[in-house]
Amino acid sequence: MATYLSQILNRPVWDAQGRRLGRCVDVLVAETTEAYPALRAIQVKDRGADMLIPADTIAWLSPSIILNSSTPERYDLRGDELFLRDQVLDQQIVDIEGRRLVRVNDLQLARSGPDGRYYLVGANIGTLSLARRLGIENTAARLFRALGRDVEERTIPWEEVASVEVDAPIRLRVTRERIREMPAPDIAEIVSDLDRDAGQALMEDLDDATAAETMSEIEPDLQRAILEAMTPDRAADVLEEMAPDDAADLLGTLAPEDRAHLIGLMEAEDTRQLIKLLAYPEDTAGGIMTTELSTIPVGLTVGEALEYLRHSAEAREDEAMYYVHVVDESRSLVGVLALRELVMADPRTPVAEIMRRQPITVDTLMPQTEVARLVAKYDLLAVPVVSENGTLEGVVTVDDAIDAIIPTAWKKRLPRFF
Repeated sequence: MATYLSQILNRPVWDAQGRRLGRCVDVLVAETTEAYPALRAIQVKDRGADMLIPADTIAWLSPSIILNSSTPERYDLRGDELFLRDQVLDQQIVDIEGRRLVRVNDLQLARSGPDGRYYLVGANIGTLSLARRLGIENTAARLFRALGRDVEERTIPWEEVASVEVDAPIRLRVTRERIREMPAPDIAEIVSDLDRDAGQALMEDLDDATAAETMSEIEPDLQRAILEAMTPDRAADVLEEMAPDDAADLLGTLAPEDRAHLIGLMEAEDTRQLIKLLAYPEDTAGGIMTTELSTIPVGLTVGEALEYLRHSAEAREDEAMYYVHVVDESRSLVGVLALRELVMADPRTPVAEIMRRQPITVDTLMPQTEVARLVAKYDLLAVPVVSENGTLEGVVTVDDAIDAIIPTAWKKRLPRFF
């Protein structure tokens, strides 16, 4: 049978001889990485004095709190306890399984094992748990039945919980490892739903690569606020992990002196790419292109091209690698072919026989709206950007192209090809 924290708090505590020791004001569990932490002690207050009673002297928590001793020992804090009322109740948490932000209305404990020990097993987030805390659970249940609504108790197993509060205790900070395993769009949605301090704290807990992916999914205004809250070194590290076009867009929102300072902290190779992108107006092909793309030299066979790509540092940076671009010694674009075409062809076939020699291209100053029109017209996932003399400068991916014609929030919901 489940026992709820709301049913324990402020209840009288009785010893084995029926003497009242005070009332329970908090419940302590162990801060561990275990899925379901064990009860350590209860905090009892009597006439202004507090005492901690160890869990092994607790016979029952519900319907009454009864001890198995008339002279209970005192519990000494070890420094790794979690106070459920003070540190967990009403906190914002992430439901890892549901990938959503919720608030803890109540907490569920259950007995298990031959010794009948209590464990923290779940966080209650539904309407009924809130009604139970207010002491109107039965009234609320009758009201919902009268309205023909079936309201169930909503409980998240504790192993699927991770805290996102700024001052979250150690135990809950450990579970943030679970958040880092979530897809970046889900983390971004959670960060966007949090207040600014909590959102920034969560971003600080992410590694650079995850923070960069998440940042790319957040709306521009919040992106800037989060970046400005980071230390300059941390901000530079995150920018280095972002796709060059996304990093350039974000840097473009900063004051010139702040932008120059962050660029100065970045690696030389990343700096060169960003300065190149920032030189173009933001609503042109050059301003929205990415410099992460895959190229092969002209004159290779299919087998040689695949081997070249396996050892290409440039190709390793191209996470999607949907298209492969054929260039000559001066990096002029000679042709384009899909990676699928390359993989499926006979290794002995010259690449020149299967590549498209006159691919659709755009120049660096073409307006973004025109780029979007071409991408839609020719059903492209990316379009090469070339200079006046035909040099390959980058590519514009479909998601960046269509940003000109649909809202950013809608774009984030589209399938991710890149």
